[in-house]
Order: sequence, then C-alpha cells, then structure tokens
Amino acid sequence: MTTQQGIQIGRGMPDPRPDEVPTSRRRPLGRVLVGALAAVALIPVAAVSGASPAGAATNQFRGMNWAVLGDNFSTGPLVVQGLSQSDSNATVRAKANALYDDMAAVGVNTVRLPINTHTVGTTWWNNYRGAIDAATARGFKVILAYWEDGAASGGRITNLAAWNTMWSRVTNTYGSNTNVYFEPMNEPHGYSSADWRNVAANWLSYHYSAVPSRVLIGGTGYSQDLRDVCNDSRFSGTLLSFHHYAFFYSAMTYDAFRSHIQTRLGNCASRAVVTEYGAPMSTGLDYANANSTDNFVRHIRAVTQVMRDNRMGGTYWPALGGKPTGSLGYDHYSMFALSGSGTNLNLTVRNASGRDRIRYGWGL
Repeated sequence: MTTQQGIQIGRGMPDPRPDEVPTSRRRPLGRVLVGALAAVALIPVAAVSGASPAGAATNQFRGMNWAVLGDNFSTGPLVVQGLSQSDSNATVRAKANALYDDMAAVGVNTVRLPINTHTVGTTWWNNYRGAIDAATARGFKVILAYWEDGAASGGRITNLAAWNTMWSRVTNTYGSNTNVYFEPMNEPHGYSSADWRNVAANWLSYHYSAVPSRVLIGGTGYSQDLRDVCNDSRFSGTLLSFHHYAFFYSAMTYDAFRSHIQTRLGNCASRAVVTEYGAPMSTGLDYANANSTDNFVRHIRAVTQVMRDNRMGGTYWPALGGKPTGSLGYDHYSMFALSGSGTNLNLTVRNASGRDRIRYGWGL
C-alpha cells in the first residue's frame, strides 16, 4: 500500500506501529464520496508471495456473533450485550466466561466480535479485550470484524488513517495469537468488486503481521457473493467471509435457496466461513420440519445443508445483541435469552429446533 507521501509499504517491512500510520447503519445504500486517502487504498498491489492455502474445510469454526444490543453500526465504543462500559477487564472476563460456558454447551467454539475506531486504543478497549482473551484462553477462536463507525460509511472506508491505525493496534496485539482471526471490513457494499478487492489486498500488504490464513476477506456487496474474491489470486491464502439472509432476496423454495447459496460461494466453499446467517428464534418456528412452507425455515435449512455438505463453518447472527425487533427489546434472531446479574450471567436457548439445525450445519 502507498502512504500519503507515496512510500511503498511492503510485506518485507514491519507492520507499522499505530503512531506511524499516516494521519490524514444498518445497511445504508448511499455511496459516500471519499478523498485522496481512500483513493490511495484502491491502488492494486502484487499478490502475496508464498501464501499457502487457508485450508480444505472450515467446519472447525462453530460459532456465533456476540453483538451490541442495538447493532454494531455505531459512532461510539462498542459494548456488546451483557457488558457495561464501567466493567473492568476482570469483570469482562468473568462475564464472558459465564456466557461462553453456556455457548460451549451447544457446541460453540468460536465467537465473532465487533471492533471499531472508537473502541480500539481507548480505556474501554483495555477492558473489552477481556472478552477476547477469555475466549482464546479456553481454546475458542475469535474473529475480530470491523463495523462502520464514521471512519467508514455507506459501505466504504472514509477515514483510511483511522482504519489503519485501529488495525495496526489490533494486529500488533494479536498477530501472534493463533486463535485470533481478522476480518478487515464487515459488508463492504459501497465498493465495486474491483475497488473492494484492491482495498482488501492493500490491507493484507500493509498489515503483514496478520497471517493470511487467519484473515477473512468479505465477499462483494453485503459480503454476499464470493466469486470475484475467490478468483482473485491475491486472496489465495486467506479465508473468505460470506453472509446470507432470507431478507436479502425474494422468497424461494428450499432447493432454490440451496442453489443460490452454492452459486455465490463460487469454487471457494472450502475456504468460506458463513459469518452471518440467521432467522427468527422467538416465534415458535420449527426448523426441524423439512416440509415447512415458511421462508425462514426453508432458508435456515438450506444454509445449514450447504454448510454441512461442504464442511463449512459459520457464526450464527446473533447469539446475543443485534437490532431489537419492534417492542420486544431484543433481536428476535438472537439464539439466546440473557438472564442473571453481575458476573452471574446465564443464557437460555430460545428455539431448540433452531439450535439443533445450527449444530447440524456445523457437522454435529
């Protein structure tokens, strides 16, 4: 990647320290015009030499998203549901471990956590890291994914310096931790395919302490199509992040959903992780009913069948948090209801058939 001063930063140079990086909502559809800094990110870089394939299957990722109640698109610090910004690192660890115990009981071994430029590098970051460190200490994998926060808007990075500063801090801290994975941007829908692939390739070149096999590059659009990214040799050593929701598309039959998903995975199902997929878990839907005419049931059954057929992993959206539905006070896609107080927190499954179908998709 080229800095504002035109200096080439290659993989043979150290990942820049945060102070060396040059200074310069739910799915909005408008494109934001960006200045020279963002334009710099679109300069293609050479393919990463010596990058090895990320793997022949991804079903080692049996995960869920732990999100902010209100969604992760925020211009402030990210405080995921169950935590408080006044919590110390020790308190965050204790709360996280209580929740991870209940997640593990249904087969979870991976958590996808949000980060943004208003969180990393702050006092809250020092405490929020307790959720990351508690997970890795018990052998969980953690996917750290960047959500729009003002440094990105309309599905594009609008403050390249702030974004790179954030990621330099994160990769400098966790680059050597083999249980931590990095997702440069959630749903880069404001970019054309070519522009997003250049941004992502530059990220790989710039943040070289992020080992490619532990990086998840999102598909085009709302991370909903992997074909162009899959066919770009610059990402041959990375994992790929894929999203699929029923509400993205018109209603389909079960077979049509399966075909639709498989098509958008391209030839890269073996490197893909379905980092977001979900459906209502509070309305009594029966996800075990193969003859259901409900579109959500058909969709979840199709996604999980494609995952199982291809030995793919996934992180269900969400375990906790998300955008509250109507007057419920919680996201009706959330797998768990939260109860308890202090560090004595508990999770209760909202829909047993939904839980079982998610487990089926993981290969359990």
